[in-house]
Amino acid sequence: MTEPVFSDPEFLIRLAQSRMPFGKYAGRLLIDLPEAYVVWFARKGWPQGEIGELLQSLYVIKENGLEGLLRPLSGNGGDADSLRN
Repeated sequence: MTEPVFSDPEFLIRLAQSRMPFGKYAGRLLIDLPEAYVVWFARKGWPQGEIGELLQSLYVIKENGLEGLLRPLSGNGGDADSLRN
């Protein structure tokens, strides 16, 4: 059985610091995407590759109201280095 991505600090940091690479919200931090946009992907299908994995994880986080936990890791005043140590 593989380890859940939420237990990988590097994945969480990538999720918090990644930007949407395409579409209407290109350039926006994933954690700042409107929930309705993320839900749309959940219904229509996830993109291939890492962006799809990130968006799927973001969906679970937003669905449970936990995006505030990622905000300190986004690089906007957060301390992502403390998770790496």
